[in-house]
Amino acid sequence: MKQYLLDTNVCVFLLRGQYAIDKKLDNVGLENCHISEITEAELKYGAELGRRKGLRQRMEHLNEFLASINILPISDAIDLYASEKARLRLAGTPADDDFDLLIGCTAIVNDMVMVTENLKHFKNYAGIRLENWIER
Repeated sequence: MKQYLLDTNVCVFLLRGQYAIDKKLDNVGLENCHISEITEAELKYGAELGRRKGLRQRMEHLNEFLASINILPISDAIDLYASEKARLRLAGTPADDDFDLLIGCTAIVNDMVMVTENLKHFKNYAGIRLENWIER
């Protein structure tokens, strides 16, 4: 069965109840979906901003989500990250965002499909498989 690495934007849509991401997760099975430690950090940052604006339930929803999904370390992707960042720079198409590159490399080294709405951020990464679950 396919394994999926969810990008931060997909998780945000899920937590906000948008674009039927919950139904897609039901279809592929939550046990087949994972996030990177980088996505965890980005989500916690967003929830902290919300908490400081008085939106306390965001942190609660996030903690429930994080407890339900497998979080992958980035340590296995560090060598690929360095190699891919150098390759992209020398090819004249440098990665726009180091966090995205770490997330994408995590998908590649774990042989997972990267699920994101931001296909252009990941399209130049060697060996990445992409899916967009967002229908606008």
